[in-house]
Amino acid sequence: MALEHAILVSLLERPGSGYELARRFERSIGRFWTATHQQIYRVLKRMEADGWVTAEAVDQDGRPDKRSYSVAIEGRTVLTTWLRAPVQPEAVRHELAVKIRGAAFDDADGRAALVTEVERYRLTHEATLGRYLAGERRDFPGAGTGALDTQQRLQHAVLRGGIAYERMVLDWLDDVLDTLRGLES
Repeated sequence: MALEHAILVSLLERPGSGYELARRFERSIGRFWTATHQQIYRVLKRMEADGWVTAEAVDQDGRPDKRSYSVAIEGRTVLTTWLRAPVQPEAVRHELAVKIRGAAFDDADGRAALVTEVERYRLTHEATLGRYLAGERRDFPGAGTGALDTQQRLQHAVLRGGIAYERMVLDWLDDVLDTLRGLES
């Protein structure tokens, strides 16, 4: 997937400025595709030049005008083609997993340092899970009632995948910590 596809999906969900897109990436799309503000603005400019998006100036009282982007017919065609193409499984690169295997070749002090690192790493995933659960409560309060539209149901499905992933990682990290601590007993 390219950043262009994530931007097209976001703009189809709701047109917006580059700043608004960047905020969406920080808040929700970033759960599965990250991009910096600079990347988003650079790609938007290229997408506009390629005819995938259109932009219109929007007056703002007391502030500079902003450009609001929406998906053009060509962009929708590009997205439809991409949506229908097969997806290849991603290759997983996990530095921490390599360090855990490498701990077999370190001493007790090194393994103790690794325990500290796994604990720190676990805290980041715990915080991410907390953000996902808070976002679920905020964005999908009617999820159990069938009150969600198609777009919301699909967004919620992606979020549930993120929640499941974070829970799986936390379970694995707990297992790793138990294993590392058991080596020193």
